Amino acid sequence: MSTVVTGMGAVSSIGGNVRELFDAVCAGRSGLAELRAFDRSRYRAQHAYEIDDRPPGGGDIPLRATRWLLRAVAEAAASAGLGTDLRGIPVLVGTTLRELRSVELGWRDATPFDVEDLHFGTALHRAFGAERTFTVANACSASLYALGMGCDLVDLGEAETVIVAGVDSLTESTYGLLDRCYQEPPDQVRPFDRARRGMLQGDGAVAVVLGKEGTDGPVPEARVRGVALNCDATHPSAPDAASIERVIRQAHDRAGVGPGDVDLVLLHGTGTPLNDEAEAAAVSAVFGGAGTSPHLTAIKAATGHTAGASGLHSLVIAVRAMRAGLVPPTVGLDDPIDAVASWRLARGSAVPAPLLRLAQVDSFGFGGLNAVAVLERVT
Repeated sequence: MSTVVTGMGAVSSIGGNVRELFDAVCAGRSGLAELRAFDRSRYRAQHAYEIDDRPPGGGDIPLRATRWLLRAVAEAAASAGLGTDLRGIPVLVGTTLRELRSVELGWRDATPFDVEDLHFGTALHRAFGAERTFTVANACSASLYALGMGCDLVDLGEAETVIVAGVDSLTESTYGLLDRCYQEPPDQVRPFDRARRGMLQGDGAVAVVLGKEGTDGPVPEARVRGVALNCDATHPSAPDAASIERVIRQAHDRAGVGPGDVDLVLLHGTGTPLNDEAEAAAVSAVFGGAGTSPHLTAIKAATGHTAGASGLHSLVIAVRAMRAGLVPPTVGLDDPIDAVASWRLARGSAVPAPLLRLAQVDSFGFGGLNAVAVLERVT
């Protein structure tokens, strides 16, 4: 039997649940706004994709990432018919920065919080009784790494149900680090566009429930055909096109499909020159001989780079796109680079595509942490 997705939940700058997120992405809306988390006069970049849930005039507050995580898990669990008691169900959380923003606030402003709350497992146990919680800190591919491990648990019979999640929030230290990486400060995320300058962070959380196909429960959202992971460690930050190509082909092999079978690709699409070029080269190498190009899109220009949550955010969009027969547009893509000129990239507005059956989701992180998932629509 196959592993299936039986429930989903999401929180982002453009939507507080899965439906709102998908509708916003399809409408071409963006969460881009002037930076609010901290004093932007210190930085060249002035924008981010934030969830603005702070008290009016009260400054930043700790443990916001944890609160979003709980919301996403609650939505996913409810849609899977699990209720609020998750005892005995493993919960795997992918993240890049965990609750680093809370540590910054505690260090600089003496903002109080309980150190035990820095571990997501504390809140998950308190809210849902979850006893088996694990954190996967694998940079921006963390949530798809967690997906791969969650599928292994189900496939091996170690658990009947697994919840896989991802979460990250903006942090001042990371914003400052990125602000010094680019020659020009990015004004927005522009994947595969000639005017791209770099990535901007986004807040967000996401969760999916995994189970075995054929068991009692709600109709599955999608079938997970295969997840492939690799870590090439070629460079601390620059991705390696050959390694990305390998992980895509491995995902296809695990799924038992070929490039010509894939109908939709959710690209990593950070809008950085190095990532765009490497991903474009790898995707072109894999799909160049497949005949008709799959539909392709990228969502980070709408949500910002949600880091450890970004892979599963794209997965949720892929699942909804297949079910709705609608490919969301790539926001911010006005003048595509030559490397993607032949691609069937969704631009401007959502593209009707009623025959979507298989979707590929790309997620790549610093240090060559690459992950690709292949999903199938359940009819």
